[in-house]
Amino acid sequence: MTHQDGCIFCQIIAGKIPSYKVYEDSLFFGFLDINPRSKGHVLLIPKAHHRWTYDVPEFEQYWGAALKITHAIQKVLQPKWIKYYTFGEIAHAHIHIQPRYDEMKSADETPIMTPLEKVGAEEMVQITKKLFAETSQNNSK
Repeated sequence: MTHQDGCIFCQIIAGKIPSYKVYEDSLFFGFLDINPRSKGHVLLIPKAHHRWTYDVPEFEQYWGAALKITHAIQKVLQPKWIKYYTFGEIAHAHIHIQPRYDEMKSADETPIMTPLEKVGAEEMVQITKKLFAETSQNNSK
């Protein structure tokens, strides 16, 4: 597994930085965004360092893992819809899986238009436990 020195996501995978882990398999790692745009906002990253989402060799499995997390979010948090996007400030491939609890206003609404939402530490822990339990159950299927 390749890691890049100085990459915060590689450090999270290595356990050097704590995270709110909601999903893990042999290739991918999912955790709650610490600056969420909504309650349950997850970042899904490959364990091997790749700069872009399209560089991930297991592209199909990557989106399959995103779907497992999506199903867990739907069951646990019951959002109205879920938004996906693949850009961000960190130079390590990542898929944002963002639950939305409002009505969709526009199909082309960009993620940066969604303001950050304050989610307390205790609520983050509770969401983490529920989503991890659900994805662990789904991961064994």
